[in-house]
Amino acid sequence: MLLAYRLVKLIESHSDGLARSLHKRYSECGKCSAYSNVPENELIEKVYEVYRHLGEWLLGRTEADVERRYLEIGAQRAAQGVPVSQVVWMICLVRENLWEYLQKHAELERPAEIFGEIELLEMLDKFFHLAIYYAALGHERATAGYPVKSETVTV
Repeated sequence: MLLAYRLVKLIESHSDGLARSLHKRYSECGKCSAYSNVPENELIEKVYEVYRHLGEWLLGRTEADVERRYLEIGAQRAAQGVPVSQVVWMICLVRENLWEYLQKHAELERPAEIFGEIELLEMLDKFFHLAIYYAALGHERATAGYPVKSETVTV
């Protein structure tokens, strides 16, 4: 867990550069063309927030937190005319951008470090899978005219 924590801190400390590199990636991607409807500063800020507070998202937040956040994002993108397929693709790009950064900059050498990287990958996968699901659900609800609200019960 210590290595995963170190990797998360590496990501958080480079969150600004990660957000900028994602901007370049999605602006060159035909699968994200409708994101031209989203104000650039809004998108960069949301992506920066995920990268900057990744440790909180992975370790300190619940599924209900992810649900609330991504239901809202899905609904916002629906209102901005972004198809759900592009919302999903953007979340995949956020994850891919992060993973490529780690592959280039994590400098892992020992087997124990590889296991730490796998542990982090598993946490990231869970987070991004939930993000995709709830963003798509928020988009569907907004498109159908249903209220976009959290249904997860926390105890």
